Amino acid sequence: MNGNSRPDIRSLTKLDLEHFFLNQGEKKFRVNQVYDWLWKKASRSFEDMTSLSKVTRQLLQQNFSFHTAICENLQQSVDGTVKAVFRLYDGSVIEGVVIPAGDRITVCISSQVGCALDCKFCATGKMGFTRNLTTGEIFDQVTLMSEMGFQSPNPQSRISNIVFMGMGEPFMNYDNMVGAIEKITSPDGLGMSPQRITVSSVGIPKMVIKMADDDPRYHFALSLHAATDEKRNMIIPFNLRHPLQDLTESLKYYQKKTGKRFTIEYILFGNFNDSIADARDLATFCKSFPVKINIIEYNPVEGSGFSKSDPDRTRAFVEFLERRNLVINVRQSRGKDILAACGQLAAKQLQPKSKQLLKT
Repeated sequence: MNGNSRPDIRSLTKLDLEHFFLNQGEKKFRVNQVYDWLWKKASRSFEDMTSLSKVTRQLLQQNFSFHTAICENLQQSVDGTVKAVFRLYDGSVIEGVVIPAGDRITVCISSQVGCALDCKFCATGKMGFTRNLTTGEIFDQVTLMSEMGFQSPNPQSRISNIVFMGMGEPFMNYDNMVGAIEKITSPDGLGMSPQRITVSSVGIPKMVIKMADDDPRYHFALSLHAATDEKRNMIIPFNLRHPLQDLTESLKYYQKKTGKRFTIEYILFGNFNDSIADARDLATFCKSFPVKINIIEYNPVEGSGFSKSDPDRTRAFVEFLERRNLVINVRQSRGKDILAACGQLAAKQLQPKSKQLLKT
């Protein structure tokens, strides 16, 4: 069996592994041993699995591939944010971000190589779409960036939150995204609370409904950025096929089915969506369900044609919404100087390795 035809071992279920071992005349308990190495100990090669005999490790190597991501480059911002460049088994490149804040460390991870949605303000959209990430590749970002967390000013810090806000649209890689969350949160995996995970999406109506039916334990954030079809069509082409009325109905279903409040993310673009009229449209949109609203500073993306909202317009926008008794958080961007802020991830080039950031 050549390397191209061997299945990735992390694509197998426990039942798949059980069938494999029984067919090979091995004991059933090998399944739990291997799964423990894959998902709890975050092994990165068959040779790491030292509780298995050499014969068993060779058996695995002969029958399966082990596609792992490697951290190829790190850049650190003046504000302490770290951007990681990951090289995948097929040569593809993705990016993730570590955001330390006191005792808290948030990691922003990717779900796809590139993105097919072509949102006009986003650097990732300009890359186009290459492929979905596997469950293992999503998982790798978390474990690799967890190692970077030890570079925090507080050596006892660990990853406190995970946000699917990196490259790609998570709902277009739903099964692998959910599979990775299961491995990250399972007692048989990393054991992290799902309440510390947020999945951000532009809002694909049928997938919002599917998510609701799956009764997610993680949080959901909607990347809205405009509350009328006229303006949203201009910045998120996907909205042309699935207008806000369709999205609203799916969000109502989500809220009724789960009983959960979700978050609306709204980037303020100067003189585009930051007027009082725009704030009124947003308040109207939010009447249909209980929400929190994150107002996000726009981060420059070359060739987008957009600019940051003026501070006075931002203040007036926020105050209008607060007077409507909406829950508002104004988010400050991190990592802009290394193109690690919201909307800036593009894996355009690899800078020389910053070895002092790499764990030795």
